[in-house]
Amino acid sequence: MPQTTFSVRMDTDVKRQLDEFCAQVGMNTTVAINMFARAVLRENRIPFEVTTEMDPFYSASNIAHLRRGMAALSRGEGIEKPLIEVPE
Repeated sequence: MPQTTFSVRMDTDVKRQLDEFCAQVGMNTTVAINMFARAVLRENRIPFEVTTEMDPFYSASNIAHLRRGMAALSRGEGIEKPLIEVPE
């Protein structure tokens, strides 16, 4: 099958992170991009949800809260609580 070159501009840090992720799962970035292209053609759509809605988990206030909690745990200030199993 004939091949062609596909050039994409992206943020250097995003590219580095993508390369690292691909290596962790046993592929390279070219394979990942080809998988994406094939999924688009197979499904006739972008193979994930594209939205302007941001997950509230990643809001600035929640991230700050999580960081405060992690810092407290690092200082040994965590509070141990029992696991309470709720019946279905």
